[in-house]
Formats: sequence, C-alpha cells, structure tokens
Amino acid sequence: MVLLREDGAALLQHRDDKPGLRHASMWVPPGGHAEAGETIVNCARRELREETGYDQADLHWLTAFEDREEGWPPYRLTVFWAWYDGLQPVQCREGQALEFIERANAGMYPIPDYLLEVWDLALKASKKES
Repeated sequence: MVLLREDGAALLQHRDDKPGLRHASMWVPPGGHAEAGETIVNCARRELREETGYDQADLHWLTAFEDREEGWPPYRLTVFWAWYDGLQPVQCREGQALEFIERANAGMYPIPDYLLEVWDLALKASKKES
C-alpha cells in the first residue's frame, strides 16, 4: 500500500530485524497477507489500518508482480496507492518506525529492489488522478 502525501513522500515502515522475516530491517510500504475469503482490496485496507491506524476507503490498484529476493521463494505482490488526507494521524503499530519519506531521500534508506519502481508508478498514477 503506497500512501502518498501531496509532496510525493510515501509512508514507509521500518521492518523488524527478525530471522525469517522477509525484507527484515528494510523500509517498505505497509502491507501483508490476505486472510481466507478476503478480497485483495479489503486486505490492503485492513493491513494499512492494522499497521498504521490509518483508514483509507479510496484505494487505487497500481500493479502486481513477483517479488524476488535472494534466499526467498518468489512472492506475488499486489500494490495499491492512495492519497494521505493530512488529517488522520499515522501510528507505528508494527515494525521499528513509520515515517513519510521523501522520494529524493529514498536512497538513504535500506529498501527492497522493487520499491523505487513501484513508488514512481504511484507518483505517475497520482498525477493522472489529480
């Protein structure tokens, strides 16, 4: 779930550094696994709310792809994007930290290989939406 601020910053979560955790200790968008019988869009809303306390009804499908990380089996990611309303607070409910990070500063953080491409897709889609 790529939650964008008006300035193009995205909300990222600093993952815990635990053995057996995919992208451990990296900065990633909030997200997670769908529960049995749950639609992918409802999963995105629920995961965003569970991990950040933020409720967002207006999600936009962005992309789906195979996340390939060395030492891990391929994993299908479906990504949505949405605008941050600037009103609701966000809270770190999972991981080490939660921050809006500016795109220009993303290279200063440990991030998965796919993140910049997905972020840029979200920025492009948001410009079309505006």
